[in-house]
Amino acid sequence: LARRVLDRVGEQDAWATLSLDGELARSGLEERDRRLAAELVYGVLRHRLRLDRALAIHAELRRTPPRLLTALRVAAYQLLLLDRVPAYAAVDDAVDAARGLGGAKLAGFANAVLRKVGAAGEPPLPGEARARLLVAASLPGWILDELAAVIEDPKELERAALALAEQAPLFVRANLRRGSREALVARFAAEGVTAEPVPDTDAALRLSNLGDPAQSAAFGDGLFTVQDLSAQGVARAAAPQRGQRVLDACAGVGGKSTHLAELCDDAASVEAADLSATKLALLRESAQRLGLHGIHTHVCDLLTPELPALGRDFSSVILDAPCSGLGVLRRHPDAKWRVLPAQVESVAAVQARLLDAVYEVLAPGGTLVYSVCTFTAREGKQQIGALLQRRPELQLVGEQQTWPHRDGGDAFYLARLVRKH
Repeated sequence: LARRVLDRVGEQDAWATLSLDGELARSGLEERDRRLAAELVYGVLRHRLRLDRALAIHAELRRTPPRLLTALRVAAYQLLLLDRVPAYAAVDDAVDAARGLGGAKLAGFANAVLRKVGAAGEPPLPGEARARLLVAASLPGWILDELAAVIEDPKELERAALALAEQAPLFVRANLRRGSREALVARFAAEGVTAEPVPDTDAALRLSNLGDPAQSAAFGDGLFTVQDLSAQGVARAAAPQRGQRVLDACAGVGGKSTHLAELCDDAASVEAADLSATKLALLRESAQRLGLHGIHTHVCDLLTPELPALGRDFSSVILDAPCSGLGVLRRHPDAKWRVLPAQVESVAAVQARLLDAVYEVLAPGGTLVYSVCTFTAREGKQQIGALLQRRPELQLVGEQQTWPHRDGGDAFYLARLVRKH
């Protein structure tokens, strides 16, 4: 299953998360094996550069058929970085896969390469600091350069880069309209799930041993929403109040829209706009599950004349803009090998247009919250600096960059601005 997902990512440019979810839904695997399949997929994508470096000592990877390379990577990950599967089992499985791809010749090749990898282990890391960090964090050079542009201290740069290759923790947001966070912790404990309240937050919990969140009875009862810790800060920054009109400008599946509604006890009018009707349908399902009735969805393109149809004079606008997504590499490690440097500049241009568009519907005295799940200067500080030059009526009242190694949540940039009267 893991090899099928990785082949699809490599050959069809598919997203790993969607492909894996689809395969698991059809698999009939027990929870233990579902977790192993996910570990193999994400582990190979997180550490691909390290794995290829170990394999390249014993094989010419450029001449290796892509599907055979996938089988070698999956086995190498188990041999070098995972202690759950016995070495002989990992090798035998890859050899069987190679035999299915090309008969005895490829099976013998895979067997020879993997036995050498198992015996030799991972080669020593390079001595030079940048090269060493590139391998240890398994990052393309340009992404490390973007990171270095915003983190000058070498020791913190290393911690930040390595954190992007780790597995992301699972955070959820308690629905405080349906009970206290403490009551939800007790409910999770009854389901065999460990839930730790996150300090300095009122609704965030860090979970262990949950499995598929949708299978939790507490999820079905609308007691929580899966949402990263950094993302939970966006709606809080908007601080919606009862009776206000609030715009979630790129609402997606609604994590922030539902949070906005919960923060004002479902007593504000939350207008959720997005290009995708599919995502907005999922948002409506979430709102119903959570018992929220003040959210109204709008399929529209904010960069067309459709935007004024939503109305004007919003008290708060959230723009969680499309971005390079480099801040969520822990959750979407395939983006390391998918996103290209030129895309940062192109998406930044879209962000600027979106900021100008939503400014037009923000009421005097209203709050604009801009956020992106990335860390590039062009999409963060520089983007807001340029906005303030274009729109002197806006005042920056706070900004924040979160980091996995420092804050636990994803790498998010957030700016809070107020439109002067």
